[in-house]
Amino acid sequence: MDKNHLTLTSSEIGSLWMEYVNGTMTDIVNRYMFSIIEDTAIKNIFDDALKTFEKQKNQLATFMENEGYPVPIGFTESDLHKGSEKLFSDQFCLIYLHVMTLHGLLGHTSSLSISVRKDLREFYDACGNDGKRMYHQTIELMLEKGIFQRDPIFYPTKAPEYVSSQDFKDGFFGKGRRLTATEIISISFNLKKSIMAKALSIGFSQVTQSKEVRKFLENAEKTIDNQIQSLSKIMHKDNLPVPKSIETEVTVSTNSPFSDKLMLYHIGFLFQTAQVYQGTGLATAMRTDLVTTYEGIILKNLTVTKKWFNLMVQNKWLEQPPLAPNRKELAKEK
Repeated sequence: MDKNHLTLTSSEIGSLWMEYVNGTMTDIVNRYMFSIIEDTAIKNIFDDALKTFEKQKNQLATFMENEGYPVPIGFTESDLHKGSEKLFSDQFCLIYLHVMTLHGLLGHTSSLSISVRKDLREFYDACGNDGKRMYHQTIELMLEKGIFQRDPIFYPTKAPEYVSSQDFKDGFFGKGRRLTATEIISISFNLKKSIMAKALSIGFSQVTQSKEVRKFLENAEKTIDNQIQSLSKIMHKDNLPVPKSIETEVTVSTNSPFSDKLMLYHIGFLFQTAQVYQGTGLATAMRTDLVTTYEGIILKNLTVTKKWFNLMVQNKWLEQPPLAPNRKELAKEK
């Protein structure tokens, strides 16, 4: 086997396809935000993000073209309405870039983990380094501006301790003890992403042209808010702080900067990725009320995602990924 000339596998092609479609979506939003941002420091980071993706986009397209696959349509100039009013504050734009950088980092890592061919591994490794640079830049600037919300602070015990039946009632699960630091990892992560997604849903629902899309976005916003309240309630029981909302960072503009296709796809993307992180939270939860909360959130997200899928297909907005060969149909052609 010539390891330098391996044909890309279905998983590798799938990762390239997803990176391209999701990357072009985020790039359109970043380009709009770059055009409305007034703060020079924030604008500079967005400029870096735009140049970085342009390089990645060209390489993604080259990989697929060299394997004989059509480059996906993704999102293009037609999805960006230039000259639109300011829909988000500079602060929200920075928070958005930070959260989407987290999504990108995890996406690049997943793509790297299923890649075998050396040139593809090196590409995703470079993408990961770009994401890390962006992560550091966004955090540093958010800390400088006093808008980065740190997770709750714990105080150290004198010595390591073992779990006892008194601390964890009902065997491995129970309500009679405080949250663990490992459980708070997922709670805080999910809260921060949901808070951004809620504000984004509010902004999109203000400017969409379609009544059906607006109805979906308004229901999505309510669903996200209920999930925020559920996780916040658990934190409040232990007198722990939760991240503040950022709805006020959305202006009152009703002038749409994006196509309805992009806005609907974006919120669906956030619901889909949220299920991954909420599933991780469920896997690490060791308290009955937390397990029940995550189960309810995941089931509700599945319902929302189904409605999203139907609406995307109804409008012919959902691009089809590469499919496995239909052997039965091929046999019929003989």
